[in-house]
This record gives sequence, structure tokens and C-alpha cells, in this order.
Amino acid sequence: MEKVILYVDDAGYAAEQFAELAPDANSVVARHWVLVACAPRMTHRISKWVSHSARENWRAKWFSKVQAQLLPLLERNGGQVTPVLAKGPLTELTQQLKREHSATHVVDARRPKIGVDLEPVTLDQTPRQSGWAFPGAVMGMGALLVLANELAE
Repeated sequence: MEKVILYVDDAGYAAEQFAELAPDANSVVARHWVLVACAPRMTHRISKWVSHSARENWRAKWFSKVQAQLLPLLERNGGQVTPVLAKGPLTELTQQLKREHSATHVVDARRPKIGVDLEPVTLDQTPRQSGWAFPGAVMGMGALLVLANELAE
């Protein structure tokens, strides 16, 4: 049975990626999926007002919702799923899961975010760039145009 580690942070996006990545999902090949859910981070401001236990409860509820959405998709054709909630650096977690499950493939199906570089999941993976880097020259030109517009009035 082929073992695959699947990183997810948004169930809807992951389901779309899964449909593209596994067009042969209707085949008879059963896979063992290690579903690693990466819960969204809470901002510094909100974490000051929420207790640790409340944060952990929220993460557990989020994790159960992700499982409810993805388990039927992954369990098709006799697939097995081992759900894991990610904590700590993802590269270390990947190495640990590869040792435990002797997985051969790692699939990163996390949603790209604007202005945020996603943490790599393997040592040989480069961080995914957001693609929305705003060069300083463009910012300066925009400020110059706004200033010229204000002076013209």
C-alpha cells in the first residue's frame, strides 16, 4: 500500500488540489494517507485575550471539521487515513512521519496566501513565494504620482 503524507490548511482548497493531483482516484490502488492539518495561526492580538485551553479547543474543532470534509474523499477505494494535527516546525514533522509510516510521497496542498511565504514541509523544498512582493521602486513611483496629483490641484 502506497503511503502519502498530505499537508492541508484549507479543506476546500485541498479537495480541489486532490482532484487535480489524483485524477486516477477511481483506480483500485489503495493508499494510506497521513493527513497533516496545519491550523491557521491566531494573531498576536487575539492570543493575548484567549486562554491556551480555548486556543487548543478551537484547534481541535477546526481539525474535526477538516477531517469531516476530507475523510470521505481520501477513504474512497479502500484508502486509509491517519489524521495528524501539526505542531512545531513542519520539516521536523515530515521527517518524523516518514520514519513512522515509511511514506514515499509528500504532497503540500496548503492554500497560498497573499504576502505570506509558506513554511517548507521538506528540507529540499524552497519556500513558496506569495508572488505579491511590492518592489520599492513601484511604491516610490506611486507616491510620486500621488504627490504630483495633490500639487496640481
